[in-house]
Amino acid sequence: MLPKDPWLLPDGIEEVLPDDAVHLEALRRQLLDAFNCWGYDLVIPPLIDYLSSLLTGTGHDLDLQTFKFTDQLSGEMLGVRADMTPQVARIDAHSLRHDAPTRLCYAGTVLHTVSDPMEHSRSPMQIGAEIYGHQGKESDLEIIQLMLEMLAIAGIENVHLDLGHVGIYGALSKQAGLNSQQESELFDILQRKANTELVALMETYDIDESFKTLFLSLPKLNGGNEVLSTAAKVFANANDDIKQALAELQSIAEHLNIIFPSLAINFDLAELRGYHYHTGVVFAAFIPSVGREIARGGRYDNIGGVFGRARPATGFSADLKFLASLTKATHVKSSKEIVFAPYSNEPQLLEKIRDLRANGTTVIQELPNQNGGAKALNCTAQLEKDNQNWLVKPLV
Repeated sequence: MLPKDPWLLPDGIEEVLPDDAVHLEALRRQLLDAFNCWGYDLVIPPLIDYLSSLLTGTGHDLDLQTFKFTDQLSGEMLGVRADMTPQVARIDAHSLRHDAPTRLCYAGTVLHTVSDPMEHSRSPMQIGAEIYGHQGKESDLEIIQLMLEMLAIAGIENVHLDLGHVGIYGALSKQAGLNSQQESELFDILQRKANTELVALMETYDIDESFKTLFLSLPKLNGGNEVLSTAAKVFANANDDIKQALAELQSIAEHLNIIFPSLAINFDLAELRGYHYHTGVVFAAFIPSVGREIARGGRYDNIGGVFGRARPATGFSADLKFLASLTKATHVKSSKEIVFAPYSNEPQLLEKIRDLRANGTTVIQELPNQNGGAKALNCTAQLEKDNQNWLVKPLV
């Protein structure tokens, strides 16, 4: 049954019209070419996959975002990808099986059951890059650099970077002896930045007072470079895992300050986005004019384990359609010549049209009895016969 207005699209599903599509495709090609210059090989995962493959290691949130259906051939549960990262991890672990670090990139549409409150699209075009097979802050630093390079190429200015480390919360929870239920409810409150609830929750926990103080301190550890020096004092008696996490953040920030001296860096040690997915450094890029992140990523070691190889990994992703929308105002419509050709099967004309198209010129040939002529089709020139030759002449 057709909807009342057959031209309507489902909520959060959009079509991309010609001018925007040209801008989007040009940006996609430009970014993938840039990734390739950094050594990242393009892969194209399938749109539909086994549900178990799509959701491996990703946590409950992605499960809710995934459209699911039964395969009529196998009877297995399938899903439409809501995130390409697990599929790319499978390619590294199972299909490529390299011993050396593997750099992969991708770009393609993903589908979400519901849109994020800060977003409106349920069909973003995810673009991203991943490094597999290297454990250390150096690969995290490279991925962050590449993300910032991507934003610069896209023409996005005044970028702010948020840095965090989920290992701090994970190590603190383990050291405090939290059970899975306590860890989950505390995680939820920290995600929502609900400080009043956090105070009330700590009063119900039968843990050492020193750990309660540390958990209460986490939301306050948010700001500039001073956060790390404050955190070093707050966690002076914490275990080595937390101290190592702080040292990693410090080192990455110092290197970024050298490479991007004008980059605004903010630290948020209570940032737990993707906590059940990420295992180390997490990061996100923002610009002041947009109230949401425009790109994000982090370390997610061992996701490939279910595919046979548990390799360390780090990467980032962004919605290419959203990036393109941010630079739409700076996109200049192409002034490329468009040639109008009359309808004819004359061999000389057809040969001239083939030659022009082979050299990259757009040629639109007239259709019999069509409505509108060269101007209606936005042509800038036309083919006219001069003796036995067909010549391109400006449209008057």
